[in-house]
Amino acid sequence: MSQGDCKSMLQKHKVKITWLNPVGQQKNERRKATGDNDAAVPKKPQLFPQPLRSFHELSPRYKVSKTLSSNVDDQGYTVPTEVQLAALPLLLEHPVQSTSAQDNASTAGPASFSSIDLLTVAPTGSGKTLAFMIPLLHNILRSRHTSSDSARSTAAIVLAPTKELVGQIVNEGRKLAKNTGIRVTQVHKGMHLSSSVEGSQHPSTNVKAGILVSTPGSLHNLLGDTKSFEVGALSSVRYLVLDEADVLLDPLFRDQTIGIWNALINPSLRVTLWSATMGSNVEDMARSTINTRLAQHALQTSEASEAPLIRLVVGLKDSAVPNVQHRLIYAATEQGKLMGLRQLIHPATSLAEAGPPLKPPFLVFTQTIERAVALHSELLYDIPAEAGGISRLAVLHSDLSDTARESIMTRFRKGEIWILVTTDLLSRGIDFRGINGVVNYDIPTSSAAYVHRVGRTGRAGREGGVAVTLYSKEDIPYLKHVANVVAMAQKQNGAQAASGAEGLQQWLLDSLPTLSKQDKQKLKKRGVEARTARGKQSDPKAARKARISTKSGYLRKTENNRKGAVLGSRRRSQQEVASEVGEESDFGGFD
Repeated sequence: MSQGDCKSMLQKHKVKITWLNPVGQQKNERRKATGDNDAAVPKKPQLFPQPLRSFHELSPRYKVSKTLSSNVDDQGYTVPTEVQLAALPLLLEHPVQSTSAQDNASTAGPASFSSIDLLTVAPTGSGKTLAFMIPLLHNILRSRHTSSDSARSTAAIVLAPTKELVGQIVNEGRKLAKNTGIRVTQVHKGMHLSSSVEGSQHPSTNVKAGILVSTPGSLHNLLGDTKSFEVGALSSVRYLVLDEADVLLDPLFRDQTIGIWNALINPSLRVTLWSATMGSNVEDMARSTINTRLAQHALQTSEASEAPLIRLVVGLKDSAVPNVQHRLIYAATEQGKLMGLRQLIHPATSLAEAGPPLKPPFLVFTQTIERAVALHSELLYDIPAEAGGISRLAVLHSDLSDTARESIMTRFRKGEIWILVTTDLLSRGIDFRGINGVVNYDIPTSSAAYVHRVGRTGRAGREGGVAVTLYSKEDIPYLKHVANVVAMAQKQNGAQAASGAEGLQQWLLDSLPTLSKQDKQKLKKRGVEARTARGKQSDPKAARKARISTKSGYLRKTENNRKGAVLGSRRRSQQEVASEVGEESDFGGFD
């Protein structure tokens, strides 16, 4: 394709590729900082690589092995998605260059590079796993053909925030790696990295894998202390993939992720970051870490290779999928939210004004584990026995064992479970292709959290998904970030919905209060405080209102009194029986 055709096709698919950190920029910025006015900081040119129009082009264009290409065909992939048609040409180690002489001049360095660092922002369900797994397998196969030393060593590490997402990546990777000789392995407790050093202390449990997939915590624990970094177990790793990079570089995982990143001592390490949401702080952190590592390796060895950092954005950055019906429903109180959820399960009307129906299977998200368990208990008998009863409902959270979590995930994928109550544990990356809807029983703590939650439906452009957010009076101060994302998704969908049930009223958007930056950070860190253990201590009254139950406080008090009376009567009966047989009671009276 001509350069004009490439540009037209990428723009048609709403793909924008930007040269973020051209080679030579760091040097020029240092010169400008020292007062050299002749040093012009390079611009950030756009790139228009040859798009991949069909997966059948992998072998003839990029010399992808027949085995890998056949595995791709066996999985039914024919036409690439937007992120795949742009990312695969960039990552298959094809020379990357600017699009004009002016752009080349602005890079202050060579115009072509055999490898890059890539930061990708693409909608949920757009096929990002395939976009980074095919290049990993291709590049590892190619290096094994040219070097026998790399045949048994680990060449790539993929990090993901949850065990469920790690397991999904491993499953997809093994399908693509079938008959290639590359092992895709999930890190478990008790494993030890296979090292180039002879005389390993754990020969029976050494991990020999081409691609390791892990959560940051598991791999960090596997590596142990800093001294273990020097044994050479990670010296062969040339590719690092951060899936859901904004979470991995968030304070919860940041130290572990950066620690693993800095432990990869290969001077030619290439990094790719992937997510549906990516803030400017993540971009700055990635650029800073890459530049710092480059400077350190440049002082230690002459083999350090510099590569440009390129950003790939598909669609509108940090936006929700537009092919899903987004609905905000005011329920006033916690009891109202519970009644609203029951009405979604058992709709009482078929009027068009009520919006599209929510059909199982669907996910229900809560703020905390305690609330997920409580909501699951409330809904246990809402599905009739004739339809499967309580077996159709389950709860999934991080306090469950790995075996229990895997069992629930398997049953949900098979369709045995219709309603799955969960926390944000399942909001990231998990691919449920048949999900018909998502219910935010508790509002998400950020716009990014909303994007990822509702992204569990509408996967790969599938139409008909429904995303319902229930909010109470206590949620109104924190709702604007959700309303803004919903409004943007509806605008991106082409037109405002005609009915009030589907469309977001402008007066609601205008009337919602705007959170300060400090309040946003507090909400993201803690959620709505009344629904947490901390909130119970600071404001017991608000915590009681936030309890998930359809019973009033008076009725609950009456039931507790009745239970206490029954227990007291039973205890007195036991004491009477004990006194008749001559046994001593627990209380022997006063002296």
